[in-house]
Amino acid sequence: MHNLTALTSALQAQGFETNIETSGAHPLSGSWNWICLSPKKFKAPLPDVVPHANELKVVIFNKSDFEWAETYAAMVPSSCKLYLQPEWDKASIVTPLIIEYIKQHPQWELSLQIHKYINVP
Repeated sequence: MHNLTALTSALQAQGFETNIETSGAHPLSGSWNWICLSPKKFKAPLPDVVPHANELKVVIFNKSDFEWAETYAAMVPSSCKLYLQPEWDKASIVTPLIIEYIKQHPQWELSLQIHKYINVP
């Protein structure tokens, strides 16, 4: 939504790595060392953003989301790390489904919102 080129250039010039998590719904700007793509169903990522993903994180609300996750996994580079994350309010229901899915599809890994488990805002 904002042009981040000047910011990321300045940070990298000072020796910082730049990482971003994005839904991909807006054009990328800036220079990034790592891009986590976390697509949302209500606003799909732009096709030119998807190939830049170093990491794909898909939030799982229900069983149909696994197929949706695989759709994006097929679009990202083969070196992209693949993560499935339970939607927080449904974690008790979907986490066991995710674990079973990962057992059968080991290219995926489990992602958890640890800060919520340990009550860090």
